[in-house]
Parts: sequence; C-alpha cells; structure tokens
Amino acid sequence: MKALAQADLYGLIIPEQYGGLGGGCLENCIAVEELSRACVGVSTSFAASFLGAYPILLFGSEDQKSRYLSQIATGEQMAAFALTESAAGSDAGAIQTQAKLVGDEYVLNGSKQWITNGGEAGIYSVIAITDRNKGPRGASAFIVEAGDPGFSTGKKEVKMGIRASTTAELIFHDCRIPKDRLIGREGLGFVVAMRTFDKSRPGVGAQAVGLAQGALDEAAAFARTRKQFDKPIINFQAVAHMLADMATKVEAGRALVYSVARYMDSGAKDISKVSAMAKLFPTDMAMEVTTQAVQVLGGHGYMRDYPVEKMMRDAKVLQIYEGTNQIQRNVIGQELNKEYGRRD
Repeated sequence: MKALAQADLYGLIIPEQYGGLGGGCLENCIAVEELSRACVGVSTSFAASFLGAYPILLFGSEDQKSRYLSQIATGEQMAAFALTESAAGSDAGAIQTQAKLVGDEYVLNGSKQWITNGGEAGIYSVIAITDRNKGPRGASAFIVEAGDPGFSTGKKEVKMGIRASTTAELIFHDCRIPKDRLIGREGLGFVVAMRTFDKSRPGVGAQAVGLAQGALDEAAAFARTRKQFDKPIINFQAVAHMLADMATKVEAGRALVYSVARYMDSGAKDISKVSAMAKLFPTDMAMEVTTQAVQVLGGHGYMRDYPVEKMMRDAKVLQIYEGTNQIQRNVIGQELNKEYGRRD
C-alpha cells in the first residue's frame, strides 16, 4: 500500500483541488485491473480506500472534502466503508447500529462485520440509524476516525481468498464524534450507500477482468510448455478451445467494464443498471475462467506451487461483496421494469 501511495495511485479519483489526480471511473478501472492481474487481495485493499472515500466525495461538505480527501489522496490515510452487519448483508435496511445526537456530538453504538481495511484504515464512512421509525429513510452516514473514543476493531477474519486484504469487525461502544462528521444530512444514509455502490461496482468488474486475464496468462503459458504425448498440450484442440473461450470472455468483460466506465465519466445519471451489469458479468466470468485455468493445469493447478489455485479462491468473493450477483440481477430487473414501464 505504501508503494501504491508513493506512485500517487491513491489520488487517482480524488479531484485536483484536494491533492488528487482528478481521474474518473475509467482510470480507476484500468489501475484496479492491472493490480488484480497479479493479486486481488492487494487490489481490494487499494480499491476499498476509494469505496470509503466516495461518500465524502459525493455528499461531503467542503470542509469534509478538504480535510479527508487530501489525506486519502496522498496515502497518508487509508479509508474504509462500513455498512454490513451480522443481520444486514443483502438486506441493508436491517442495520442495527444506531447514532444519536447528544449535544454537539453523535453517539454511535453497534458493530459492523466483514469491513475491508478494518483496523488498517484511518478514515471510515459508516452507515447508522438515526431514526428507526423512518425505516430506510432513517439511516445516516458519518465519518469516524481511528482513535475516536469508543471505537475499536474486533475480530480479524481468516478468509478463503483475498488473504492479503484485512477484513475485520468494527465495534462502536458509546463512540462519540463531532456532529460536523455527519455526511450530507440525517436520513440520507441509504442514498449515500447506493450511490457509492453505483460508482464502485465497475471497479469490482475491473478486478474480475484483471484476475481472469492473469489466470489466462498462466494457463496459456503452462499449455505451451507442458507436454503430453510428445507435444505441448496447447496443440490439442480440447485445450486450445478452452483457452479460446477463456480469452473471448475476458475481452467481453473488459469491453463491458470500459464501456460502462466511459458512460459514467460522461456525467450520465442513469447508471444503476449498467453499473450492476459491469459487476455481474465480469465476476461470473472470472469465476469460470479461473476454474478453467485450474483445469488446464490439471494436478499442477490444484497445488499451491502454482498461482491459479489462489486465483480461483480469490475469484469467489467477487461474486459476493459490494452486492451479491443475485442482488445485481435484482437491480437490473428493477431498472428494466422501470424502462419498459415508461414505454407503455
């Protein structure tokens, strides 16, 4: 992470006035893709900092942007986004963490689960309930800093994949923060969360493209050197066709991610459907391609001496985090219903 900060990559999507490079979704996707080609764990830690920055970038006050985005841009502080809880995953409306205004401070109580960069980040964008009677409209977004009284990190998870990335529990026990750490206004929490995911999901698609490309590279290189029946196995049509299908699907995923990124960078507002598509298709594709890469390598692919078994394990989480692929299909279906309803 320090090396990425020294390369100015942490400033990639941060506007120039806050010390960043002023790039957009496309630049972010290209960087994340290339990192993921080598290690999705590293790219997850990197991209999660942008996930934590988006609520401030999209809805923060000028003072919040000046204070926090500049720290993220230089890599001085990593960021994290905290929504998920033990009973609130796909059902984000089920969150229990509460925030109450007491004088000039908000007091937070509750916990968050499976938070990327938990315990490593210095800046956290946290969704908590400020008015339970309003349902989803009663959620608000806050900035919590590492070291705030009453804020601590709990269990660090041992995961199947992306093991280079820290995933941890966050605990808020009478955590007190100044009231000027509220992002936007009270009741805007779920709008903040959904807009953040709309912006970040193509980045998950880019992770999938990079990972699948890395797996294809390994499989093709192995197939050219591995000999059976006195010739490289790439010369067998069965293997060549597997590689051809893998390569075609990688290119299809890349084309979709880049197309959606350019559309989002154009300033388009109707991005929920295409953002979900840019996450859905490439991540399903990466799971398929990495599994096929293991198959091409055969017994070697199942061993930790070769990287494709790690790639296959890493691929699985891409279908799960930042909204499961089943949720992405729900989003796409709902948007199609709206579109065709307007045509009737």
